[in-house]
Amino acid sequence: MREKSDRLLIVDDDPGIRRQLKWAFGDMKTVECEDRPSAIKAVRKEAPAVALLDLGLPPDADGPSEGLTALQDILSASPDTKVIVMTGQKERSYALKSVALGAYDFYEKPLDLDQLELIVQRARKLFELEQENRALQAENTQSSIPGLVTADSKMQSVCEQIKRLAKTDVSVLIIGDSGTGKELLSAGVHSLSKRVKGPYIAINCAAIPENLLESELFGYERGAFTGAHKTTMGKIEQAHQGTLMLDEIGDLPLPLQAKLLRVLQERVIERVGGRKQISVDFRLVCATNRDMETAIKEGDFREDLYYRIGEAVVFVPPLRERPEDAVLIAQTFLEKWSREQGLKNAGFGSDALAAISNYSWPGNVRELQSRIKRAVATANGRIGAADLDLANTPTEAVPSIKVARQKAERDAIQRAMAQADGNISEAARLLDVSRPTLYQLLTDHGLR
Repeated sequence: MREKSDRLLIVDDDPGIRRQLKWAFGDMKTVECEDRPSAIKAVRKEAPAVALLDLGLPPDADGPSEGLTALQDILSASPDTKVIVMTGQKERSYALKSVALGAYDFYEKPLDLDQLELIVQRARKLFELEQENRALQAENTQSSIPGLVTADSKMQSVCEQIKRLAKTDVSVLIIGDSGTGKELLSAGVHSLSKRVKGPYIAINCAAIPENLLESELFGYERGAFTGAHKTTMGKIEQAHQGTLMLDEIGDLPLPLQAKLLRVLQERVIERVGGRKQISVDFRLVCATNRDMETAIKEGDFREDLYYRIGEAVVFVPPLRERPEDAVLIAQTFLEKWSREQGLKNAGFGSDALAAISNYSWPGNVRELQSRIKRAVATANGRIGAADLDLANTPTEAVPSIKVARQKAERDAIQRAMAQADGNISEAARLLDVSRPTLYQLLTDHGLR
């Protein structure tokens, strides 16, 4: 961390000024450049913490155009770099435009090294704090489920639930909207279980035609049907001593539901076209985006099978209910694909982050993944809301801490009063406050 914050880029066409600045900041690892092309090359290689940029660069040494272009290019290549713009020109509009384009600060020549050193040290400190915050954020958002990133309390509770269930051998049913991460949670059940050394076999029940699904699940004997040239093991048999994951279990046809129920009860299977009973030992994990109670009422799913596959049921919240996760996951995807495409230090603009946070994400993580992948491939520099096709997403105002606390307090009081059926003493006990305090809170919030 400290090593990165020691990197200083000096961009000035005057060699005397470059030497002066290098001497003044001798404790930092300095790189000197005299024009925009060499500066951009250095930024991509070094990703400096701070850059001192002269606005008057060749071929427009007397104007700001080349320097302002360099500013934009530096921030596109390294969004975290704090750029301090320097100029001997007195036009205030240059300062305003530089800051509007993302400059950390604006400094008018002639050089006062003591004053400039204070500005650089503040910029370095901000860079360090941002890097430390990013590292802590990454550490705190790594869930116990491999590959799953979250900072949401509800999603972290889901991960802890999966972690506890993995230690047992009960059948797990994971219910949630499409694209919420059910596959990752299912794989997590296996990777955290005592069956981790066994196979993990997954099959999507909705993706295979009904007439083929039976042979996929149970296997078949040679000659069982046209094209069955050899005996083939099914997915259930392949999962022996491991985990079988049935995705979209809610779409399993009723005849196969009866056969699956028998397998779960007796732990034996018969291949299609065969008569021999084969013992199987596997852990079952299922996932669906269907409302299973409705499916049972409508006769689409067997109630007895539901209780077999759902010895433990886990509900996954959609992305719209955890907007902070949308930003975290977006940052993770962006870093991954930027590395793969060789795009160093790509970043989101503030409008993109606001749009990501406020969008409802009907397609959940899968939609987020698709939009960011497209934006990485097509965006020119920093990614904006328009690159994500979210330019018209309404932005909600962020509530102040005071307002958020008042709302949380009011909600807690209302819930406690409802649970206590209006009994003040019981509600005060639930809230862990005295009766006089609760009376005062009710008055403060205008509640009866």
